[in-house]
Amino acid sequence: MGEHGTWFDFLNKYSWWQDIHGKLEHVLGRKWTFMMFGTSEFTLAHVLNALAVVIFVIIGAAVFFSGTRGDKGLVPPKKMTFRHFFEVLTESVYGMTEGAMGAENAPKFFPLVATFWFYILFANLIGLLPGFSSPDHFFANNVVLALLVFFMTHIYGVRANGLAYFKHFLGPVWWLIPLMLPLELISHLARPLSLTLRLLGNMLADHKVLISFFTLLPFIIPVPFYLLGILVCVVQAFVFCTLALTYFSMAVAHDEH
Repeated sequence: MGEHGTWFDFLNKYSWWQDIHGKLEHVLGRKWTFMMFGTSEFTLAHVLNALAVVIFVIIGAAVFFSGTRGDKGLVPPKKMTFRHFFEVLTESVYGMTEGAMGAENAPKFFPLVATFWFYILFANLIGLLPGFSSPDHFFANNVVLALLVFFMTHIYGVRANGLAYFKHFLGPVWWLIPLMLPLELISHLARPLSLTLRLLGNMLADHKVLISFFTLLPFIIPVPFYLLGILVCVVQAFVFCTLALTYFSMAVAHDEH
């Protein structure tokens, strides 16, 4: 298996997949084929997987809003439909946002947090499908998400408190500035690193364990680990959004201290 143990590595042991890979290599050339199906670095395949996640979320959002027009959104459907599935997820993340930011601030923070939630959740889940590799397996993808949280935290802080927001970096009294300023800077700079490594490490480990059992015996035995993998995907999306909300709430609440 490759460096990350993705589904592309798992499929490579089957002759039909090797035939497809060989035909593409003959048509496209070795360089472009590796760009599409290489697994040891962030390749075109992983970009396509990320786009697949984005497209799926956009379709789900469109179905959700089309189903809630008029009176359709007042009565829940009798069965779990695609719209109802997204409705449950949306209500869950809105409740999480409202609990962290309060009822008044929830609408302002909900769009960004919901974007994190849906993208990370389905980016994690897509790695459980044969032939797909999770975008969250790769450092660059997670760095972008973490830096977005980092910059939005300070943007929200400045919007809520003005330039007085930066006073909390200096401590309550002036003679603590030499001590408090380095500590605050280190604390804030460590946040994106923590978000990046937590998501990267947990998703790599989860999918690595799953594909290892599939490689040994692809029937029955991997099922419990597959269910555990789904749980890990949900939990990691929840943890990322919870930490983001914690940082946002701390930033906008500095005027109260």
